[in-house]
Amino acid sequence: MKKTLLLLLGLLTALPAHAQNSRYPANPVATPAPVGAAATAANLPLTLEAAWQLADQSNPVLNSARANLATAEGQLADAQGLLWNNPQIAAERVRRTVPDPGLGDRTQREWSVGLTQALEIAGQQGYRRTVAEQELAALRETIEEARRQLRAEVEQKFVRVVSLQLRADMEAGLVDLIKENSSVTRKRFDAGEDTKLDANLAEVELGRASNQLEIVAEQLIQARADLATLLQLPAEKLPTVKGSLAVKPELPYTVDQLLAAAASRAQLRALDYREQAARNRLGLERAAVYPDVTVGLSSAREGPGDAREKLVGLSVSIPLPFFRRNAAGIGKASAELTQAEIEKQAAGRDTRARVLTLWQKLDSLRQRVRRMDQSVLQRLEENQRLSTAAYRAGEISLVQMLLATRQVLDTRREVLEAMTDFALTRSELEQSAGWTGTK
Repeated sequence: MKKTLLLLLGLLTALPAHAQNSRYPANPVATPAPVGAAATAANLPLTLEAAWQLADQSNPVLNSARANLATAEGQLADAQGLLWNNPQIAAERVRRTVPDPGLGDRTQREWSVGLTQALEIAGQQGYRRTVAEQELAALRETIEEARRQLRAEVEQKFVRVVSLQLRADMEAGLVDLIKENSSVTRKRFDAGEDTKLDANLAEVELGRASNQLEIVAEQLIQARADLATLLQLPAEKLPTVKGSLAVKPELPYTVDQLLAAAASRAQLRALDYREQAARNRLGLERAAVYPDVTVGLSSAREGPGDAREKLVGLSVSIPLPFFRRNAAGIGKASAELTQAEIEKQAAGRDTRARVLTLWQKLDSLRQRVRRMDQSVLQRLEENQRLSTAAYRAGEISLVQMLLATRQVLDTRREVLEAMTDFALTRSELEQSAGWTGTK
């Protein structure tokens, strides 16, 4: 919800003006950045939409999956031919020497040409074409599922970068605030109004805050590097991102809509196609028990020149299936069908259970963010402003002021972590359900 983001931004109201600049990015989808070369993208604040486009274009795993389409399309092209077996043509030329008493040997030249074609029976051609079509359809759905998983992975790494950027701004603001308070403490110590203990405590708090800022900066570098690797961006230029962790009051879907989408997600469609392909492949192996019929047509010229004979022949041959009845092929196809059925059932059950679990977690996170915003964070911010003003007026000690500051900072971190978990859980939920609606 917008109020959550506004409250999070308002946490810096007690900080110096230079720490309250416009470092907090806007919604990534609302203002998509143009996608050009990878090096150019690395220099721009990257939006989520732009990151998705870069991943679609350059991710090696996805491109490798797309390359497999040529194999499946070639198999389908072969299966859609008029006949599965190619015809065979044979030609023969014979030079025959015939003894002729009293005249010597006579030489006569003869030739023959034959054409044979093996014909499948028992519907083998139809089974094979159906298998090829379903394998191609399954591969396309698998590529779509890989694309959705890639987009979900990109979104999660993107969210982590956004979260760490916000965290770095918060820590930088705390360092600036403690620096100002330390300056006040040193002046009061020099004036004899504060003790050496207070001065040391202020320096210790400044060191702790600076150390925490450096830790977050290191984590941000690693998160940006992970995102750059996924997007295949140049290693020497890590991307900065432009996004938001705003928790909207309402989601654009219900749990029933998610379950309906999950029942037809690309992964399950691919498994369904593979199950159908396995069933047709079993039918093909069973039909292969029936032997192919080979039909042949031949033409020949034989005999001496003055009595040459023209021969035209038609032949039909069929092997007798006495000893090998394709038991191995049938057994393998049957096992593949059983495995495909089991995998499809397990995937459907696991997908439904995961969607329900993530939906409950998402609802819990939304309530937690709202509760921390409305009932805790606002009061702590007020306490921090009051304690800072009271300390500078000499009404409270440094320890009391630091306690209020620490409470606010810890609560800010908790809210930011909850908002990050919400964004990550929502991404995982939509990927698990195969949701294709608007974000």
